[in-house]
Amino acid sequence: MNGGSLLPLAVVLSSLLPGLVIFALREEQHRLRIALNLAGAVIKLLLVGAMLVGVAFGLEFRFSLPLLPGAPLLLHADALSLLFVALSSVLWLATTVYAIGYLEGSPLRSRFFGFFSLCVSATVGLALAGNLVSFLLFYELLTLATFPLVVHRGTSGSLRAGRVYLAYTLGGGMLLLIGVALLHGLAGSPSFQAGGYLGGQAAGHEPLLRVAFALLVGGLGVKAALIPLHGWLPQAMVAPAPVSALLHAVAVVKAGAFGIVRVVYDVFGAETLSRLDLMQPLLWLATATILYGSLRALQQQELKKRLAYSTISQVSYITLGVALLGPLAAVGGLVHLVHQGLMKVTLFYCAGNFTETLGVYRVQDLDGIGRRMPLTMTAFSIGALGMIGVPPIAGFVSKWYLGLGALEVGQDWVLLVLLGSALLNAAYFLPLLWRGWFAAPADWQHGRWAGERFETHWMLLPTLFTALLSLLVGLLAGTAISPLGWSRLIVDREFAL
Repeated sequence: MNGGSLLPLAVVLSSLLPGLVIFALREEQHRLRIALNLAGAVIKLLLVGAMLVGVAFGLEFRFSLPLLPGAPLLLHADALSLLFVALSSVLWLATTVYAIGYLEGSPLRSRFFGFFSLCVSATVGLALAGNLVSFLLFYELLTLATFPLVVHRGTSGSLRAGRVYLAYTLGGGMLLLIGVALLHGLAGSPSFQAGGYLGGQAAGHEPLLRVAFALLVGGLGVKAALIPLHGWLPQAMVAPAPVSALLHAVAVVKAGAFGIVRVVYDVFGAETLSRLDLMQPLLWLATATILYGSLRALQQQELKKRLAYSTISQVSYITLGVALLGPLAAVGGLVHLVHQGLMKVTLFYCAGNFTETLGVYRVQDLDGIGRRMPLTMTAFSIGALGMIGVPPIAGFVSKWYLGLGALEVGQDWVLLVLLGSALLNAAYFLPLLWRGWFAAPADWQHGRWAGERFETHWMLLPTLFTALLSLLVGLLAGTAISPLGWSRLIVDREFAL
């Protein structure tokens, strides 16, 4: 075992070890807690940067440990896993800074940041998993690590949301476990590989493979919030804003979407799925979720719930790109994994800023808020316009490639879905921007707050940082080091399309 083979393990441990120490800290040891959080996040970024350079030049980073007969615990850094790991690492650092400001003076911070670190460890472990058994292990650890964050406030509403969250995610985990066991009995648990490893098993086992695929997509679809498995996500909005940002942009929903990418391309493979006629149902499911999420977002008057239903819609673009089974669509789906994360984390940071600084929870209370918090409202505008697909923000790039991908494989009707979704996004985001910038100030803004500004301190820096990234990755999409350039590399190397 060489140093390079330990890098994937080190990436997981860089958040796991600080998290375990943080659990043991007293509440008043805030400086040490902050130092451990930031040190772990910075070390993780440096390790991921080293692996990105290595993988770009064709190196492999692989760590294996005996776990089950024929199924080791395997961590493998390939181009696909590093796309997700890099996103998680960057946004973990930003969200850590945000959470330090958000929770300043709050109780139970050691418990919060301990589970926060475990959540990120499970997320990067899931991304680096080299086979289905390793993926399943980290997938379930992610459920257990995020539950205490959802119920952190300890109110009756948060406890009720936590029970709903567990019911959905543990049920989804059970479906995933049965699907993994079925495939393990059929073909073992080899490493993920380009084009899938089930091609030789298709003949004579078509019914079993169809059942296994349905079980896997069902289990992963819970966290990916595919309808009708999405019910936990809007209820989980009772969690603190840093947790909402983590659930929507980095950890839970992205874990489900990422898992679907792995299953389609590295377990079954495009050729096998085409022979089994399994992709058209997945395409229709993604389409229905995109439109349903947008329609429900229109009806929400609580800001975080509107953003939650927006996530249900937007994350399904990833599944849509995968289900089209074409190179350009795959690029669009993969790059949206990063682009949606940057834009959505910005929107949730802004929602948290509005709530903590001015007590704004509902859409109607946004009137005139841009005059009080102009920097936060600017960041919110960038995120919202990007979600609609306005160039040159990141969301436009994703939708452009998804549209080109649909034309490439002859699914022209998908263009109507993308157009309809963009119009619905505009219908529920543009009124927020109009209220924030142009509407007369709400009644609660008069009196002692008239004419003053109330920008946040710690929480403003990560908000502006992710908003700037949302703009830059769109402007620099043509470069090789952009998320788009890396997504092209993944498709060229690994997807066998």
